[in-house]
Amino acid sequence: MQNKITKLFNIQYPIVQGGMIWVSGWKLASSVSNAGGLGLIGAGSMYPDVLREHIQKCKKATDKPFGVNVPMLYPDIEKIMDIIVEEGVKIVFTSAGNPKTWTSFLKEKGITVVHVVSSVKFALKSEAAGVDAVVCEGFEAGGHNGREETTTFTLIPMVKEQVKIPVIAAGGIGSGRGMLAAMVLGADGVQIGSRFAATLESSAHDNFKQTIVDVKDGGTHLTLKELAPVRLVKNKFYQEVQELYQQNPTLEQIKELLGRARAKKGMFEGDLEEGELEIGQVAGLIHEIKSAKEVLEAIVDEYQKVKKELLF
Repeated sequence: MQNKITKLFNIQYPIVQGGMIWVSGWKLASSVSNAGGLGLIGAGSMYPDVLREHIQKCKKATDKPFGVNVPMLYPDIEKIMDIIVEEGVKIVFTSAGNPKTWTSFLKEKGITVVHVVSSVKFALKSEAAGVDAVVCEGFEAGGHNGREETTTFTLIPMVKEQVKIPVIAAGGIGSGRGMLAAMVLGADGVQIGSRFAATLESSAHDNFKQTIVDVKDGGTHLTLKELAPVRLVKNKFYQEVQELYQQNPTLEQIKELLGRARAKKGMFEGDLEEGELEIGQVAGLIHEIKSAKEVLEAIVDEYQKVKKELLF
């Protein structure tokens, strides 16, 4: 299944595992890479020394390419970037910030750079900044998201029309059928987060993994746009957020309710009531917890099967 993305990353399949906070550690990243995709370590929930440990363990667990996802809102961003260079990481996905800030620094070190965007405007800015590819993420996605609420399948063809660099589709994709649909619309590859969150190798708490399996359509909602838009499972914490919104709260009141470490409490520690549970709409299609290898193989098999069926 060779194309621009497999050549860019030197991988077998054009499938990237999302670098999710509290979920994407070295076990998940190495498992996806060993299965033929591109595994990403999620640096957004790691202190610098913890990230270094995950990179070193990932290098021991796989001889295949893997990368690191870095949200540029991270307070220790300089330390993170230095560790990435020191440890010889060859692929970096950046998000939540201006692509100009770090792209040149990383490219000068021979690192392949991909930036996550939610609009045509930022895709063009990323291309101008010199990135090698963009991840175009629709608002179906879990985690932090675009304020525009543009859907993945609307965003992909609009971006593809405007940029020359490879385009990776993200948001609402968790199956071979979804992958094929994204490719038909112009994507060169897909980034899948939620489906890999519910795997054996995911570092998410078992309580959260089971919640992903239990979520039905309509069970998540994009909220907290005043801070950073995030798609949440409708648990007790989410209901408290909605009740606060009815009072026309100030930004400070919203921040006070959110507090600190809500995402860690929910996704990593398994507090299903008070924790922030970030997951995409595609959770409604996730019915069991499998190994990352099984998930990737099932996606590829379905992609090839459906593609063949449609060739009439």
